[in-house]
Amino acid sequence: MQATITAVSHYLPDRVMTNVELEQIVDTSDEWIQSMTGILERRVVAEGEATSHMGIKSVEQILQKGRTNAHEIDVIIVGTITPDMFFPSTAALVQDAIGATNAWAFDLNAACSGFIFSLGIGASLIESGKHKKVLVIGGDTMTSVLDYEDRATCVLFGDGAGAVLLEPTNDENGIVDSVMYTDGSGGNRLYMPAGGSRQPATFETVNQRLHYLKQDGREVYKSAVRGMADAAKALLEKNNLSAKDVTLFIPHQANKRIIDATAKKLGLSESQVMINIDKYANTTAASIPIALSDAYEQGMLNKGDNLILTAFGAGFTWGSCLINWGIDNA
Repeated sequence: MQATITAVSHYLPDRVMTNVELEQIVDTSDEWIQSMTGILERRVVAEGEATSHMGIKSVEQILQKGRTNAHEIDVIIVGTITPDMFFPSTAALVQDAIGATNAWAFDLNAACSGFIFSLGIGASLIESGKHKKVLVIGGDTMTSVLDYEDRATCVLFGDGAGAVLLEPTNDENGIVDSVMYTDGSGGNRLYMPAGGSRQPATFETVNQRLHYLKQDGREVYKSAVRGMADAAKALLEKNNLSAKDVTLFIPHQANKRIIDATAKKLGLSESQVMINIDKYANTTAASIPIALSDAYEQGMLNKGDNLILTAFGAGFTWGSCLINWGIDNA
């Protein structure tokens, strides 16, 4: 028995923030952002909205399609680094909102690798035989932790959420394998200094702008290309596959230059790579499920296709997942 994805969906806020709008806020330009990142625009939550709202909307689409009933859900996992609050978990808020009264729920923090890690755990829960229906959500409200005086980071991110439903299967279609890694020595390269138990919120931490994302862009770029390529390569070799066996490579949408460099290292053609960073920017844990859902809705996926999902994020964390797609073309 293995786990398979039986439904996929995503949700994006209505508000679009273009590069031109950012030109009015910070010292940057549309031309520079496009050339350095491949981003044209990103989505921003409405006032009062948070990660749980986007997660709920993405799950409601799965439920409305009639694939399952909320009472049948056994587990809800939310990959996020921007929970609504420290506690209760965002997953608990989703569980209550959708009426999944029989599900236990928890959040997972692995930054941009959050969905990959959550998917791996969700698949293991299915494979154990103890659970039949697991919801895996990746969602982040990155605009809530961006410093709009820091032009190196504020142009990179956007808000969004995506979700998949996992169920058991006995056929060859499903989540075939995954690899996951962590290197804590990279922790000071991409992080938010204050707000936790080490530096609780004070007037000083707020005034010093320590509640915003900080990044060593050059080091993250190099480590992301190396980590994503190595993880995907390890997974292919482990399963006796090569680049030509990959129908679609769905990488974390952090930066188009990172995506292009990773694909080149793997020997993948442009037609094998899913890219939507131009429309949504880096949505962190939501990046891969949004791209997966986008690909499905665009009719890019057929039953039996080999998909490689790969991500790299703060921690450092990185990993890859091999899927033999099991849903008929949308």
